[in-house]
Amino acid sequence: MKVGVLTGGGDCPGLNAVIRAIVRRTIGKYGGQVLGYRYGWAGVMHGNTLPLGMDEVSGILPRGGTILGTSRTNPYKTEGGPEAIKRQFESDELAGLIAVGGEDTLGVGYRLYQEGLPIVGVPKTIDNDISGTDFTFGFDTAVHIATEAIDRLHTTAESHNRVVVVEVMGRHTGWIAVKAGIAGGADLILIPEIPFTLEEVCDVIRKRHGRGKNFSIVVVAEGAEFPVKGEDGENHGLVVKQGGTDAFGHVRLGGIGNELARAIEADTGYETRVSVLGYIQRGGTPTAFDRVLGTRFGVLAADLVQERDFGKMASVTGDRIIPIEMSHATESLKRVDSELYEVARTFFG
Repeated sequence: MKVGVLTGGGDCPGLNAVIRAIVRRTIGKYGGQVLGYRYGWAGVMHGNTLPLGMDEVSGILPRGGTILGTSRTNPYKTEGGPEAIKRQFESDELAGLIAVGGEDTLGVGYRLYQEGLPIVGVPKTIDNDISGTDFTFGFDTAVHIATEAIDRLHTTAESHNRVVVVEVMGRHTGWIAVKAGIAGGADLILIPEIPFTLEEVCDVIRKRHGRGKNFSIVVVAEGAEFPVKGEDGENHGLVVKQGGTDAFGHVRLGGIGNELARAIEADTGYETRVSVLGYIQRGGTPTAFDRVLGTRFGVLAADLVQERDFGKMASVTGDRIIPIEMSHATESLKRVDSELYEVARTFFG
């Protein structure tokens, strides 16, 4: 039995743990073969493959990124894309394909499954916003990296009596911002789920300075909405780094930290600086939690293919790894719950 595997969307820590687990389980327990596809769905469309055996996955567990490469390719936005994928399935004689990715990658996988292809999913995103699973691998690593950065920024902010704005990833949800902000002792946390105004932000900072704290740490998710004027002179909620969209229709976000920092300094008069963590959050060595979670996801995915239980994806509920319908990945986003944000509010100011 030959099993295919691809990694799509943004890279994140733990992807190699998933690949390793799929290969070890498929070969070691079932005596099958594994064929990797390079650069996400593009690799399946164009037959760009990498045979994966025990040697190929040896030593990759602690490595960040993905040995298969990745892309944000959408076959349904490419002429003849789905048909090319179906031909490749037949040519490679696949018993099943494991798609590892976020809502976009899994959305393509589920659509192909509905059209008759044997697809299994593994959810992946550092944003932790996929429904149906308590956690996705990569999230824990991103929170650890962001927390360490906030810890380090505390000392320089205090030394210089500055406000420091820390921009973290989080296109639609603020999981990284809230968890890292709480862990790092942030004085204010701004997320996409909770609207805010400049007046509210500056009021918190002024009150903090008024009680003798002459520095502040503000953590903001890149997708938080902040009313700024665009080139057209109109107010826009999202701060967009550049024009255009990717193959799934997403604009490239980035810049809210700079806009917010300028606005805070202009309104309060307090010296304000910004630190944009960017891709640092999803690079490098995965934490132990993400290695274990990725490994468990990969093992279950390999089992699902062998059992021909397609249209499912791996999920963690509590400490149990279970299969659920892959459609859950695209039904809705898992947003930060109000209870957690209320915990964070306790420490604002």
